[in-house]
Amino acid sequence: MTNSYHAAHFDPTVDEIDVLKRLEMGEVITQDGALKEHLSGRLLQWGLISKNAGGVMAITPLGRQLIRRQNN
Repeated sequence: MTNSYHAAHFDPTVDEIDVLKRLEMGEVITQDGALKEHLSGRLLQWGLISKNAGGVMAITPLGRQLIRRQNN
């Protein structure tokens, strides 16, 4: 059994915030594209993005909330 450690607070990197903003603006990022861009798996682990059966990434309400907090 493998346990994942989560810090008490998520501090996104500049690249992670950029990805969230691009997803919010409607850019389509597929699983293949995410691999090419070295997309952080932390976004998926923390529930800030989701992935559908086709491998397309989408921003979650939690991800939108994080972007709004970063802009303030």
